[in-house]
Amino acid sequence: MNGEDNDQVPHHPEDKENAQLEEGESAPPDTEEEAGIDLSDFELNEIIESLCLSKVEEFVLLGYEHVTGKEIWDCVSDKYRKTGVPSLHQIVNDILSLKSTQFMNWMTISMYRGAQF
Repeated sequence: MNGEDNDQVPHHPEDKENAQLEEGESAPPDTEEEAGIDLSDFELNEIIESLCLSKVEEFVLLGYEHVTGKEIWDCVSDKYRKTGVPSLHQIVNDILSLKSTQFMNWMTISMYRGAQF
């Protein structure tokens, strides 16, 4: 405060990243492909299945006792029909951020369309 540089002040983690970028280092990868992560279809399906089952457990705690992982995935993946399957981080976000009201609206519309449950 008296004009001296205080090295004991904690720094924000982004400050270090920004300093590294200024020095010419590359930014961390944004996608699985950039990070060099190659998942087989089996591994990807296992990840998605475990996320859907986690969401089922959440919905059961909220009182929706007859929800299945397949129904969760059908609900989330319904919007991918037009746009195609997005990157893994978007799929994870879509599953984990699914609200019970969104799911129940999708179930209601699906029943009107004649889907089998």
